[in-house]
Amino acid sequence: MRVVGVMPDAYGGPEALRLFELPDRHAGPGKVRIAVHAAAVNPTDAVVRTGLGHERQQGYEPPYVPGMDVAGIVDEVGPDTGTDLGVGDRVMAIVMPKGNHGGYSDSIVTPARSVVRIPSGATLRAAATLPMNGLTARLALDLLSVPPGGTIAVTGAAGTLGGYVVQLAKADDLRVIAVASERDERVVRSFGADAVVRRGDDLAARVREIMPAGVDGLVDTAVLGALILPAVRDRGGLAAVRPFAGTTERDIAIHQVWVREYRREREKLDRLRQQVEDGVLTLRVADTFPPERASEAHIRLDRGGTRGRLVIEFRAEPDRP
Repeated sequence: MRVVGVMPDAYGGPEALRLFELPDRHAGPGKVRIAVHAAAVNPTDAVVRTGLGHERQQGYEPPYVPGMDVAGIVDEVGPDTGTDLGVGDRVMAIVMPKGNHGGYSDSIVTPARSVVRIPSGATLRAAATLPMNGLTARLALDLLSVPPGGTIAVTGAAGTLGGYVVQLAKADDLRVIAVASERDERVVRSFGADAVVRRGDDLAARVREIMPAGVDGLVDTAVLGALILPAVRDRGGLAAVRPFAGTTERDIAIHQVWVREYRREREKLDRLRQQVEDGVLTLRVADTFPPERASEAHIRLDRGGTRGRLVIEFRAEPDRP
């Protein structure tokens, strides 16, 4: 099997990523093996590449392989999966990368509880953008637990994660104030945002112009931290996708979003699949790269401003049945 990874003595920039050959793996009890066609490239993948997550890799065999989202075709099913997944199914999965087990692989063995079929009509490359990002958005909203009719704000609303948050929040009957640049206003409004606030140091004050008492909850996908906290009402909540920098105030609850908590929530992932089919969620692919050019994908990732996910394609898109 082929993987894209990094050796612990070579952490660094995009050029640190290399192709490696590893022995094939097989599906044990409760697991399935997926012939991976597409793996999404996410900002969290740079944690593995740069060595920021080195402590978590201790005890695992290198190379260390990033990647949390894959889509492909089931080619082996272990016993006792508790699902109806079968060989030949087109599926997507969330992956928790450890050691040389990560999504940047042409074959992955993963718990069946982390796998569902892809949305009807979707390509594998597009489906690969959903599992980790969609579950992160779902978890953030679940932690905030804003009741229908309430208002949330979303930073980084034009990004993949932010876009999913906006769309899921609207499906939950919430009012959404999106933070985005002027060039992204049209796409953010297409997701259903009720109002769009420009980015900048005074954005919390501009949110307050719309909601004088402050929003009930805020999902901080842009990792603005304390800068955006004044936009939240007293005793409201902020969902942080990275460790929150600063101290809270006015009894605002800081909810740390760790998607690993939903890594085996198959029903929630399947609900996201259904919401794509229903037109609630929009899958966006910015560009694709073969594994030999994974470093180029990370150059684009580090540059920022990508709308939609970059995807590494290990196999050509198959004909649909």
